[in-house]
Amino acid sequence: MPQEKIKVRPWCPFCGQKVERATDAPARKMNEFPVGRCQCGAVYTCDATGHNIGAAIVETLVYACGDNADFAWELMPEDDYLTGRIENYDETAHQVVATKNIDGRAVRGVLYFVRLHTDAQEIARRIKEKKSEILEGTVPAFRDAQRVVIEPAPDAKRVRRKADKVLVRELVDLEDIDALVALCFDDKKTFRLMQRLLYDPAEAKRWQVAWTIGRVSSRTSTREPGPVSELLHRLYEACSDSAATPWGMVETIGYVVALRPDIFGAFTRHLLNYINQPSTLNQSLWALAEIADRRPDLIRNTPFYNLFHFLQHPEAQIRGQLVRLLGRIGATEAALQLAELCDDHEEFTYCREGRLVTLTVAEAAAEALRAIHGGKFNE
Repeated sequence: MPQEKIKVRPWCPFCGQKVERATDAPARKMNEFPVGRCQCGAVYTCDATGHNIGAAIVETLVYACGDNADFAWELMPEDDYLTGRIENYDETAHQVVATKNIDGRAVRGVLYFVRLHTDAQEIARRIKEKKSEILEGTVPAFRDAQRVVIEPAPDAKRVRRKADKVLVRELVDLEDIDALVALCFDDKKTFRLMQRLLYDPAEAKRWQVAWTIGRVSSRTSTREPGPVSELLHRLYEACSDSAATPWGMVETIGYVVALRPDIFGAFTRHLLNYINQPSTLNQSLWALAEIADRRPDLIRNTPFYNLFHFLQHPEAQIRGQLVRLLGRIGATEAALQLAELCDDHEEFTYCREGRLVTLTVAEAAAEALRAIHGGKFNE
């Protein structure tokens, strides 16, 4: 068989045009695959192993719907969209290999395609535009004040430093963000070494480390978001490990996502998985409040109504954290319940820029009501 018949560039099953190599999406997610888009409007994801087709199907459909998962679940196959797949795909060579192996290396990759029908495409487009309008109306000041500055490219002729436990601990203790960012570019294991510092029995120290990791991640991700995305995946895995104590993990997730919601905002909804666990309830509510301070729409896109009952929680710590969250998303739905807490003078603590501070539930409720009725949530 001629060589060109064995290896060919992948094509779109709907229009027959050659498609480009799938790449990482600008916004990172928990279950992420490289994605691409054909000129005919079809979108596709790459599963290099061929073992995660189910997850790839879901991600492709959600990506086709403008990352609106709720809308994607309403669509019906055939009626609203068509699917297709290209098998025997080798991601490394960006080729379809008929023989299913290259020099003895098995080729099992799959490109999964979804193309929405015209009416579904139009609905998805309008929903995305509407969300953008809401976002422009809710956070214009943040966008002006927090415009992203791209981290300068490291000097190609520099002498690369190697990260080790002693060096990373020293830089974190000093909160030397510049040096840590440079070290992350030099040695990818810097994030892992910083993550290990979260295992500290002192709560205040864990918050300080989380704040430091968040700031380093914010700057590093402007040029290399991949390592930060991998860090978030590790943190979520650690939180889900029933045999381990997730010290500092949720706190770090909160800071990383809050400081760069434009890239990692899709990780927000997964924090709700830890609301029903007593060991992570307080930290999860705090993390959601931090994200809400910059992107309230990300919280409103989750089933946040399920949190309202925590306003009657016996612990002031939980009541206070939820009050802060509801104020930051302007939850008019909870205004009456918040008004009832204006006489609750029990204290709770929360973290602000890496330092623990104290506030009463009544003070937090008053601030939340001012925010809901048109003021600003000031602390």
